Amino acid sequence: MKTKKTKKKTTKKVAKKTTKKSVRKTSKKKEKPLVHATSEQCFWVTDGNILINLIDLRDAFDGMHDDTFSHHVSRDKNDFADWVEHVLEDAELAVKVRKSKKPKSARKVVVSRLRIYTF
Repeated sequence: MKTKKTKKKTTKKVAKKTTKKSVRKTSKKKEKPLVHATSEQCFWVTDGNILINLIDLRDAFDGMHDDTFSHHVSRDKNDFADWVEHVLEDAELAVKVRKSKKPKSARKVVVSRLRIYTF
C-alpha cells in the first residue's frame, strides 16, 4: 500500500499591532488659590515695577534686564525667592527660583508653577 504524502499546511503567525491609547493623566497636585500680597508686602523692583502676585513676577521676569536681576539676586541673597516663600507662601517655588541664574530661567520656573494655581 502506498501512502500518500500530505503537505502540512503552515500558517504564518502575524504579529498584532498594538496601539497605545492615550490616557489623560490627572495631576495629583491640588490646585491652589493665587496669593496676592498686601500693599505693605508688595515687591518693589529697582526698575520701578511693583509686584503683588506670581503673575506680576512672571511678567516682570519677561522683560527684566540682567543688571536689575543681579541687584536682587546674588550668591548670598535672592530677594525674589524670599518674597515668594514668605509673602506668597510657596516654598517649593522659592527653591526653584533660588536655582535660577537669569531672568529667563526664573520666568520658566514661575510659568510652570502657575499651572497649579486657580485664578
